[in-house]
Amino acid sequence: MVSPRLLLVLAALGAACAAPAAASAKVPAGPAGVKFYTPPNKLPGKTHGDLIRARKLKGAAALKAASSNELVLYRSTSADGKAVAVSGTVAIPKGKMPKGGWPIISWGHGTTGIADQCAPSRDSASNPAHSYIAYAYPQLNGYLKAGYAVVQTDYQGLGTPGTHRFLVGVPEGRSVLDMVRAARKLDPRLSKKVALVGHSQGGQSVLYAASLAPKWTPELKIRGTVAFAPVSHLSEQAAIIPGLTAPSSLSAYAGIILRGVDSAAPKANVSSLLSAKGKALYPQTLTKCQADLVKPNSFGAVAPADLIRSGADLKPLEQALAARDDVESVRIKTPIQIDQGTDDMTVFPTFTDDLATQFEARKNPLTYLKYDGVTHGGVVKAANKNALAFLKARF
Repeated sequence: MVSPRLLLVLAALGAACAAPAAASAKVPAGPAGVKFYTPPNKLPGKTHGDLIRARKLKGAAALKAASSNELVLYRSTSADGKAVAVSGTVAIPKGKMPKGGWPIISWGHGTTGIADQCAPSRDSASNPAHSYIAYAYPQLNGYLKAGYAVVQTDYQGLGTPGTHRFLVGVPEGRSVLDMVRAARKLDPRLSKKVALVGHSQGGQSVLYAASLAPKWTPELKIRGTVAFAPVSHLSEQAAIIPGLTAPSSLSAYAGIILRGVDSAAPKANVSSLLSAKGKALYPQTLTKCQADLVKPNSFGAVAPADLIRSGADLKPLEQALAARDDVESVRIKTPIQIDQGTDDMTVFPTFTDDLATQFEARKNPLTYLKYDGVTHGGVVKAANKNALAFLKARF
């Protein structure tokens, strides 16, 4: 007869074998500090989403509601088809893991700037991009408390080598999806069930990710996408720059949009479009975060129209934007919710209205919600209850 004590031991061993192990992947920890973000000359792994290195994440970027936070470096693929290293973070909820593993939210962050110091995973209380990163922490911690693992990409070229191709949809969408692959290789407690959630620049990126996922990461089960005030219609916005004659924070956004085009489409010859003021300020896009670029001693004192030289032909710029950032033309088969504030002066509601109309015409499965009196930054908080209800229904 088997003793009761032995039965208990056997049962415990069986349970241990049946439960997924925590963070069992063996990957190098990599160097401390910012050297972590510089990958080896030859990237480890074979395909997009493979891990390069990982270590514990501490400081402001570590989400307080998580049981663990990891900083990772992983492989992705640029728009040119080249293997690149991308940084990001993985946060695991507290409590008992549900059957099948923790469902995942892949967060696409809003604009922080394109200098390496602006990467969200580098956040600290003194980081110049802190206010452009930390506003989302209450929502991200809320997702953890609701039982979702939260993974966050910094996007290609933000924090890591190369110029971040700001608002170039394909590499951003790939970054969002490959972040999930990397997280699942790091921690087998993560399930294949994924929701894509993002704000502003991140709203655009998660919409691109949703359109790319069936072919790019076919093993993932995309349950739905939430886009808070997603950027769209960039080519149309470029066309109205000459009419924006008052100094505005929009000049800082125009500056980094131009830098993104410059990196992704050199033939557009962005530098030839710039005025003397524009050329003087343009180098700051590579060194300052958005919070500093919008200040009066930078782009904030200049009207968008004054960045462009008189008589400049904007058609090549508009064509480059339409070819690489035309999110309104993507096809998505999984459920989408777009949330837009009516008082948004960064992503104008009229453009999001048009995006919703175009999505509906393409039969993209869309729910479009608008919030009276809500600003660009305020929509994440204002729409949080509806976003959580959407996510709960999808999972």
